[in-house]
Amino acid sequence: MITTDERGAARRRVIVLIGVALTVLAADIVSKVAIVAALSPLSQVRLLGGFLTLAIYRNPGAAFGIGGPSTTVMFTAIAVAVVAFIVRYSRRITSTPWAVALGLLLGGAMGNLTDRLFRSPGFMQGWVVDWIKLPHWPTFNVADSAITCGAVLVVLLATRGTAILAREDRNDQESPERSKQAAR
Repeated sequence: MITTDERGAARRRVIVLIGVALTVLAADIVSKVAIVAALSPLSQVRLLGGFLTLAIYRNPGAAFGIGGPSTTVMFTAIAVAVVAFIVRYSRRITSTPWAVALGLLLGGAMGNLTDRLFRSPGFMQGWVVDWIKLPHWPTFNVADSAITCGAVLVVLLATRGTAILAREDRNDQESPERSKQAAR
């Protein structure tokens, strides 16, 4: 039986996840709108002695430009699946660090998905706006940074053995065969 305290804690973790996701999404959208308005496609702004360059790059592929225009619909579908998965399981998360990690992944996926859905050349085929360039590194954006940080946090949490779902929720996800074996 779930207690009122457990429900309250679960609700707070969902609020953290949603808060992180919406913050990432807002920062991604605002930064892309600002950079597209401020820079022409061929201009660059070099900062910090050339360590950081701001330049618009329209990415038709996946992370780091992998794939190209022919795979845009596939990557859009993957982003939709990631968003659906995180939203589906958000109420079952057992720790705040997992809520933060999944919030980063959700916000980043939604940021790039927004570009895929609404930017040129068309619906579900839009090219993602990347604009942050570091030496010896592909051009990226705020959403990509959030996805990367979220993925690193997921690896750290998994390595430490921090449970993502409550024990009874993990058992619900197991196959009937495994449940029978565990009962023996």
